[in-house]
Amino acid sequence: MPQNVEPLENLVEQFAPFPGIGRKGATRMAYEVMAMPDAQAMELAKAIEHAKKDLHRCRICQDYTADEVCRICASPKRDRSTICVVESPRDIKAIERTHEYNGLYHVLHGLISPMDGVGAEQLCFKELLARLNDTVKEVIMATSPTVEGEATAMYLAKLIKPLGVRTTRLAYGLPVGSSLEYADETTLYRAMEGRGEL
Repeated sequence: MPQNVEPLENLVEQFAPFPGIGRKGATRMAYEVMAMPDAQAMELAKAIEHAKKDLHRCRICQDYTADEVCRICASPKRDRSTICVVESPRDIKAIERTHEYNGLYHVLHGLISPMDGVGAEQLCFKELLARLNDTVKEVIMATSPTVEGEATAMYLAKLIKPLGVRTTRLAYGLPVGSSLEYADETTLYRAMEGRGEL
């Protein structure tokens, strides 16, 4: 820590870069840490150190794990014919909460974003392509419904289709309880495209 930076200010600086936190949120978090009992603050510090030291990427799906292979990839109960491609490990947790999907996953650790200097070579594409054998019948693109998410899904689909593996995209539509008049054109288009039979 530089000599001229006050410890509390340094703490704020460490929290500020977190997504969705910003300067105000970082300041609140820093004061929360200072208000914690010493033992609790040390436990927080130990938990961060432990996670950074002991977690690494699963050699198969690239999710975080303490073992060589994560529990999902290691499970004999998972359907090995489908791989769901996600942007980050957080997305796996969200899909698992639905209890509707029983296949495997692959984490890209980001999306193609030329504006941010992120290309295909910085993401886990080659690891995914190496997994596509005779067992895999379908790859589900579950990237965000953003320009970057769509571009990444399209790019991957072009690489995968020549291998004879079916490539699908999650249907996106209207959130439950929303009104049509407030939906944007892209959401409505996606809802129409992904419509199903009643």
